[in-house]
This record gives sequence, structure tokens and C-alpha cells, in this order.
Amino acid sequence: MKIAFIATVLNEEKNIELLLNSLLKQKKRPDEVIIVDGGSKDNTVKIIKDWILKIRSEEFKKKIKLIIKTGNRSVGRNEAIKKATSEIIVSSDAGCILDKNWIKNIVQPFKNADIDVVAGFYRGIPQSIFEKSLIPYILVMPDKVRSESFLPSARSMAFRKHIWNKVGGFPLLSSNNEDFVFARKLRRFGAKIAFKKNAIVYYMPDKNVINVFLMFLKFAKGDAESGIFRPKAALIFVRYGILIWLLIYAYFFKLFFILEIILYILILYIVWAIWKNYRYVKDREAILFLPLIQLISDVAIIYGSTVGFVEGIWDIKKKL
Repeated sequence: MKIAFIATVLNEEKNIELLLNSLLKQKKRPDEVIIVDGGSKDNTVKIIKDWILKIRSEEFKKKIKLIIKTGNRSVGRNEAIKKATSEIIVSSDAGCILDKNWIKNIVQPFKNADIDVVAGFYRGIPQSIFEKSLIPYILVMPDKVRSESFLPSARSMAFRKHIWNKVGGFPLLSSNNEDFVFARKLRRFGAKIAFKKNAIVYYMPDKNVINVFLMFLKFAKGDAESGIFRPKAALIFVRYGILIWLLIYAYFFKLFFILEIILYILILYIVWAIWKNYRYVKDREAILFLPLIQLISDVAIIYGSTVGFVEGIWDIKKKL
């Protein structure tokens, strides 16, 4: 069973070596390593080339391909898979560190010939209370995992090349949430997906508030562009829609007691934002960060979903 490890990178000079070094430490090494750079403007490509030169094993060095191909992550992933000669593809991303048993564990279910895809797991490795508070918003926490419905993420995923070909590859028009769209296509095509909780990738959350906002915005925009409407996103629109309606109603009818009700609702919302995720952080500083992240994600999802929906309609009109 030949295995190809793939990753796409773009301006990842700060953390690409962490991923690559964790690849070298694997108990089971891949037969191929294919990295596609999407057109980095920083030192990412140089760092990868220098890392390859430092590898002591000449045999393993020959297995590594670095490809430069401008495009989004779907373009990069599809290019890497096309170049792979192995039937089993294992995927991760820059910004991640692979557990030393990751490859060994994530390919184990393929001993069953019926399995098409394996969804590995991931855990955050925060370096601050802000990052620790962010993790429950961006990762599935262990106590919320439902193995029968868990969809694979490209940061910890393995699949047979033929199933990738069958579903038409990663969607080229989905540049922000391509792995989620790909995973939904796999399920639609009846792919047999196994969940492997001990195939762990460690994820480094972003430290910058602006980048966090942009991350939520891109995910929401990508969902809207792809016609994906998550119940959680719909609830956010309902919450703020009711809030705006109450404010307008109070203003026009001079019912200022409604403003007091709104204040109590906002306090309850802040308490709820702390209560639902505090158990994952367990630090008093999180009392400040959890409501802040809730607000950032709410605004980003509303804005990103709206922009994605409008752009999607505009694209349809242009095609007519």
C-alpha cells in the first residue's frame, strides 16, 4: 500500500518547518511527499528547499517533490494528487504538527478494502489564553465528536485516489472551505468514511485578532458561495435580526423599556458565550476573551455570508 503525503502552502515561512520536521519524525514514512506552493512571496520556497537539502537520507530525499503552481488551495491539492503515483493520499497543512504516529494510524483503516476515506482528528496547541479561548470556536472538541457524522478536514485526512477522481477532485471555485465542500461531495457519492480519533494533527491557532476575523469571514463567505447554510449561521442571523427589529420598534414607538430588555438579553448572551466554552479554557482571563471571540465570529459570519450570497447571485446573473 503506497502512500503519498500532500500539502499546499502559501506564505508559510513562519511555520512550514514545524510541519516538515514532524513529517520526518513519523514512525511510518510516506512513499512520496508532494508539496505545492501557490505562489509564495516570502521565504517559504527557500525554506522548503533548504529543508530538503538537510535531509540525511538520500533515499527519502528523492521521494520529495516541490511544485510551484499559482492558484488556490484546491488547485494545489489537485495538482499534488495528480502527480502522486500512490493510491493512498494523506493530507495535512502548514500551521500543523503531525503526531509521530499520525500516518501509521490514519492509513490503518485502509486494511478494509471497503474504506474510501479516513477522517483523522486534530487538537489545538495554544500558547496564550486568547488562543486557548479561540480553539472551541474553530475545532471540534473531543466531547462533541460524533464518529458516525464526523467529516474529514484537509489538515488530517486520508483517501484513496480513485474516490478523489470519482467526485471530481477538490472544488476549484471553493477557495475558502474547499475541504468541507469536498467532504460533503464524498458523502453524497456514498464514500465509506472511517473516523480515526488517534490519527492526531496538532493545530496552531492564529494569534492576531484581525486574522481571526478574516478567517471566520472567509469560511462564512465560502459556505455561502457554495450554497452551504449551516444551522449555527442561520441562528446568528435570527439573533441579530430580532435585536435590530426590537431596536427599531423601540425607537419608533418610544417604548424605551425595550432598551432595558435588550440590555438584559445582551448580558445573558455574554454569560452564555462564557458558559458554553469556559470548561475548555478554565482560566479567568477567558471571561474577557470568550465573549470577544463570540462577537468577532458573529460579525464575520454575518458579513461573510452576506457577501458570499450576493456574489453568488451576481455570478449566476452573469452566466444567464
